[in-house]
Amino acid sequence: MTTTLRRAAHWHRPMMVFVSAMAVLAVVSAVGIVADSRVLTGAPIWLKPFKFAVSFVLYGTTLAWMLSLLPRRSRIAEWAVTVIVAMSVVEMVVIVGQVLRGTTSHFNATTPLNSTLFQVMGEAIMVLFTAHLVLGIVVVRRPIADRVGRYAVGLGLGLTLLGMLVAVPMVVPSQEPAIEGIAGAHSVGVPDGGPGLPLVGWSTTGGDLRIGHFVGLHALQVLPILAILLNRFLGARLDEPTRVRLLVVAGGAYGVLTMLLTWQALRGQPLLRPDALTLAAGAALLVAAGTAGGRVLARQRRPELVPAA
Repeated sequence: MTTTLRRAAHWHRPMMVFVSAMAVLAVVSAVGIVADSRVLTGAPIWLKPFKFAVSFVLYGTTLAWMLSLLPRRSRIAEWAVTVIVAMSVVEMVVIVGQVLRGTTSHFNATTPLNSTLFQVMGEAIMVLFTAHLVLGIVVVRRPIADRVGRYAVGLGLGLTLLGMLVAVPMVVPSQEPAIEGIAGAHSVGVPDGGPGLPLVGWSTTGGDLRIGHFVGLHALQVLPILAILLNRFLGARLDEPTRVRLLVVAGGAYGVLTMLLTWQALRGQPLLRPDALTLAAGAALLVAAGTAGGRVLARQRRPELVPAA
């Protein structure tokens, strides 16, 4: 473990410094959740910094690790990750600063200052999105040796971009009539701050766009973990092309799931109360993914036809 941590410390330095700072912030925010009784939009005021800090620890560590897998150094990729660090710092400074001021950071247009800060956050995320895209292009063009890992990293980076894109509807006011000073919302069909699931706070009375956003973003971790499991536990039973195809099937299903959850939210449905149409779409996804996976496995088991001499 010590050797692994030392090696990780030599990954992209600015990113690992940022990750360390976010780990400290996560602890501070966790203490704040317990010690600070203030509530903002129905949740402890320090919950948002806590969730963003944890998310950035996962995101930053994964990006730095992926960068270390490249067969040779890429200055473009390193600069892209540095830009991501800078934009992430901007995001967290605004979030924490607004908590210290006792107000919200997202969708806050109640004063010129609050509106400007929210706009700065939006522009920072656009730059981060572009830098992430550049990083993805570099990684795809300089593939790592392990083909299963190569597809996992490429799909993970791409689906994370999808996870960012499905958050775009959040900046469009969803309440009718519009609430003065609110420039968007997480929830659809109900005001933000209502009853929600523990910790994550996803609405239990209406749609919530954070669900698809969350699932899409964490493809960056899910698919590489799946690749590691396929190689470690099925490497002796399944050849590499079969493992690659299974990974691609899983990535495709994951992307469709992200869109399905966003579609459900846009229709004002809570995650745990889907209607018949949503259930049917989910069942169709399961059948399609299962069928595709079964065909991949059957293809390997099928004996190759050898032409007669």
